[in-house]
Amino acid sequence: MTNGTPSVKLYDSEAQSLRDFVPIDPSNVTMYVCGPTVQSGPHIGHLRAALAFDVMRRWLEYRFGRVTFVRNVTDIDDKVLANATPTEPWWALAYRMELEFTAAYSAIGIAAPTYEPRATASITQMIEMIERLIAAGHAYVAEGSVYFDVRSWSAYGELTNQRPDALEGSADTDAGKRDPLDFALWKATKPEEPADAAWSSPWGAGRPGWHIECSAMSRRYLGPEFDIHGGGLDLRFPHHENELAQSHAAGDRFAHYWVHNGLVNVDGQKMSKSLGNFLLAADVLAEHPPLVIRYALSAAHYRSSLELSAQSFDEAAAALDRVTTFLGRAERELGLAGRLVATGLPDDFAAAMDDDLGVPVALAVVHESVRAGNAALDRGDLTAAGTARVEVGRMLGVLGLHPLDAQWRTTGDDTHASALDALVRTMIDQRATARAAKDWASADLIRDALAAAGIVLEDGAAGTHWILAGDTSGVKEN
Repeated sequence: MTNGTPSVKLYDSEAQSLRDFVPIDPSNVTMYVCGPTVQSGPHIGHLRAALAFDVMRRWLEYRFGRVTFVRNVTDIDDKVLANATPTEPWWALAYRMELEFTAAYSAIGIAAPTYEPRATASITQMIEMIERLIAAGHAYVAEGSVYFDVRSWSAYGELTNQRPDALEGSADTDAGKRDPLDFALWKATKPEEPADAAWSSPWGAGRPGWHIECSAMSRRYLGPEFDIHGGGLDLRFPHHENELAQSHAAGDRFAHYWVHNGLVNVDGQKMSKSLGNFLLAADVLAEHPPLVIRYALSAAHYRSSLELSAQSFDEAAAALDRVTTFLGRAERELGLAGRLVATGLPDDFAAAMDDDLGVPVALAVVHESVRAGNAALDRGDLTAAGTARVEVGRMLGVLGLHPLDAQWRTTGDDTHASALDALVRTMIDQRATARAAKDWASADLIRDALAAAGIVLEDGAAGTHWILAGDTSGVKEN
């Protein structure tokens, strides 16, 4: 089992290579992840991104003990203002959408951040950073707005390995910009915008630009330098490039590692509203159990494109079924003795996770342990079976995928389960009576009827046990 100094490697997008992860403070890893802009509800890509960093956080907590994890909420933005209505102001829309994101994250077991600051709560810190940039000669005021002077920062483009001369300017053409590449740090208020979407500043009423928000919030909650900055691959340019430039230009060391998750493809095509394959989180959660969704979103490496289809969720459900069946069988056949096995995580699992969060390989280790555990039970090797059961539970616990955890039970499950259990137990008793009378036809008929309803019977020395096919909540005994 793994011991000694952690040897985690992460792929750093800036270095474009795997790097040994050496935290600033080995007793407290610091992470900042770009959270949602809450102009509309979450889609499956948002869940995939949040889950990637949830797994990373869990593993770093396992390795280092503590992670201070900050994920922001962008609650003031052009899109938030555009989606507001006369009956739902921008701030009400932002809060409603924020709650939707929180509910979707929680549903698939994504842990709450250590801090989750809203952009509107850090306006003072944004203004202070802009003032530092102006004083350093890297920003300028134009008609009440403030822009970052890209040409003044010679290292601009270092994150994405691009040079300013090869880049196109941003989409906005606000008057007063000296160069199309320059980006807004502060946006002067416009007549058509609501009065409560503006804050006082040394340059007049306005609101922050998108990029300055994360630089200011990460500094406020993690300091001028921290370990990891994360986000979706689509944020590398221009958002993260601009964050890096303005933070360095303001004198901050900023992030030591840049980590980006891959995007989602649906049925072989990039997820897009225009293609009609846009999967809203609420719709996916209505169609599949949350644990199945978490497994399906975890199954690909976090940096790869994730191909999602109906088959993805079917495969996830089947994989969880195998795990749940083994854990239930081991619980019945081992009892308390199986809990007394002293073991940690398998070396292969830990090595996979240390290697840039290799979850697909780690899951393969889980399923190999399940196979080994079932084989041990078949031959009566209770020591090996007990070791497998504990290892499987610990591996799944680290990944947030343990099917027997209470978090995967939904309201009303106990009442429904009790009623179903009573009915199934009655049919199992009837089957037992038929078998005792050697009425095999009736016994088989009862088993077939239960199977048609999705209920699987397991006959063993301790009696007959039943599970729901595809169920990830536990094993029922008779």
